[in-house]
Amino acid sequence: MANIKNKVTMNNDNYPTAASMTLREAQTAVDKWIKEYGVRYFSELTNMACLTEEVGELARVIARKYGDQSFKESENTSLGEEMADVLWVLLCLANQTGTDLGEELRRSFEKKTKRDCNRHINNPKLK
Repeated sequence: MANIKNKVTMNNDNYPTAASMTLREAQTAVDKWIKEYGVRYFSELTNMACLTEEVGELARVIARKYGDQSFKESENTSLGEEMADVLWVLLCLANQTGTDLGEELRRSFEKKTKRDCNRHINNPKLK
């Protein structure tokens, strides 16, 4: 990952603070952490399995918080923590595959705007 060149608020561990972090900066921070503490990235296939696992944990919290199930006594109830875990593994996969998530998100907005600019506005189910 390229070095962060923008002015960013850094914490004591020299990582960008969450409030000021762009997707590119998040990718860089994850890459730095992996190299300092994680030794190396897991394989892409392993990280895909980890992503699936983290999405399942997020689904469990949502099912219990907004659905019909209740939490067990020792269960994690933090929706934000589970979302951050999903994002972490997604950032790892982006780094491993050379994907700039910020650029891809911009392209996704462009695609959805062209494709769906009238679709949702004209959908009677959403009114």
